[in-house]
Amino acid sequence: MTHSLKDLTPRQIVAELDQYIIGQHDAKRNVAIALRNRWRRMNSSADMQREITPNNILMIGATGVGKTEIARRLAKIADAPFIKVEASKFTEVGYVGRDVESMVRDLVEQSVNMVRAAKKEAVQIKAQQQVEETILDILIPPVKPANGQLGFENAPKDADAELNERTRERFREKIRSGEMDDRKIDIDVQQSQTPNIGVMGGTVDDLSMMNIQEMIGNMMPKRGKKRKVSIAEARKILLEEEAAKLIDMDEVKEEAIRKAEDAGIIFIDEIDKVASARSGNGGGGPDVSREGVQRDLLPIVEGSAVNTKYGVIHTDHILFIAAGAFHVAKPSDLIPELQGRFPIRVELQSLSEDDFYQILKEPKNALTKQYEAMLAAEEVELGFQDDALRELARIAFDVNSEVENIGARRLQTVLSHLMNDFMFDIPDVIGANAKVVVTKELVSEKLNGLVKNRDLSQFIL
Repeated sequence: MTHSLKDLTPRQIVAELDQYIIGQHDAKRNVAIALRNRWRRMNSSADMQREITPNNILMIGATGVGKTEIARRLAKIADAPFIKVEASKFTEVGYVGRDVESMVRDLVEQSVNMVRAAKKEAVQIKAQQQVEETILDILIPPVKPANGQLGFENAPKDADAELNERTRERFREKIRSGEMDDRKIDIDVQQSQTPNIGVMGGTVDDLSMMNIQEMIGNMMPKRGKKRKVSIAEARKILLEEEAAKLIDMDEVKEEAIRKAEDAGIIFIDEIDKVASARSGNGGGGPDVSREGVQRDLLPIVEGSAVNTKYGVIHTDHILFIAAGAFHVAKPSDLIPELQGRFPIRVELQSLSEDDFYQILKEPKNALTKQYEAMLAAEEVELGFQDDALRELARIAFDVNSEVENIGARRLQTVLSHLMNDFMFDIPDVIGANAKVVVTKELVSEKLNGLVKNRDLSQFIL
């Protein structure tokens, strides 16, 4: 992670984010600085590394303006473990619901999966060779030469072994080329006999339940099960088993904990839902629970040790990004201690008509490009005229203004309504090698009537 971030300056991080997210330059600048600060901390003196804490960020903006996307893309750029949680699904200790520590455990789980995948990639070639040998042993068992025999009996055995080796090589080439992918073979698959465990009469937290299941799973013997599968499927199953044998899980756990602590990003969405608009008025009811969730979040955000099934993780240097619309509550309605743990506040702007146009045209994963890729699978060429994109942007903006502002997500609804007829007619009516061009007139014909009549039922999700 240090090496990858060394090459990414804040300006380059913003440039990377610009490829997927339109506008919101203030938010991009702040997350870019936060990401670069991680590299700066890890390359500072050892005694200062422990003292430098991340500047957690509070994003304020309506739904669909890019809050989650910015955090998710940032994690991909840094190759960092990332988890998104909704603050509203947590309840304070003593109430029924998930405890806040579960988000840290989820982050570690994500980190373990990332490290395991990287290790698996490193042993891929060796595992593939072993799988190849296993499949060949099933198809053509090797001949074991009889050692120590004298006279004429030894010659035929050598000839058999040589013939066997030549046959195996021919089959090896066929397996590699995919000629034998459909052939069925019998393989032994290892199966863990871990039972599903439920608890009656009392509550057991997530960690205890995981530990109980893992302990019982380790006590139960692993049984092999015969399965008749194609060689293509056998290759996938055996590759997983062989790669698992070659990976040192203790090393994976240690590296994953380190990666989660130094590079982890936790995105807490809907933070405004646990802020009490009546704070300070002495109101009871649900506000008590909301404030309790904030107080439970506080030690996690400011830094504490959390037990996970992979070991203890310290949250001091995890980057927390909180987000909320704050339509009813205000950021100042959060308890003062939690406000202090999110020193950087960024207000994201609502999207304009021009932003919608750019969202349809510029990002690498633009909706128009997604539809082009889907129709290309049917060998149909799809094109959007520039005027058509502007018209789509205008209609989406108008619908957001008149009904409910759901940001860029409105484009999915509008574009889906426009393209549904084409998606249904391909390939039955519109065959392969056809070309579909979306014009401004086509957009107006299919969508304008609905907007003028304010019959917006098609657009409301």
